[in-house]
Amino acid sequence: MSKGERRKIGKRGQVTIPKELRERFGIKGGDDVVIHEEAGKLVIERPVTREELAEGYRQSANRTSELTEELEGVSTEANEHLGDAPEW
Repeated sequence: MSKGERRKIGKRGQVTIPKELRERFGIKGGDDVVIHEEAGKLVIERPVTREELAEGYRQSANRTSELTEELEGVSTEANEHLGDAPEW
């Protein structure tokens, strides 16, 4: 499909999303979509599913755990090389 393909807007504001794009993005009749403006353009996209949201939270929690473990190791290493902080 070429960029800039024209579609007519129906009297009730409806437009047909080309089949190729519906298939590529997994959009079927009856599905919900999110429509918003972004940088002066109209954007139509699939909403984030519960599963996608949950996976994002899992990845964030895993990364937080990894960073915590890494920082604990760095802190221990720094204490070994520098000793305790002086009292001021």
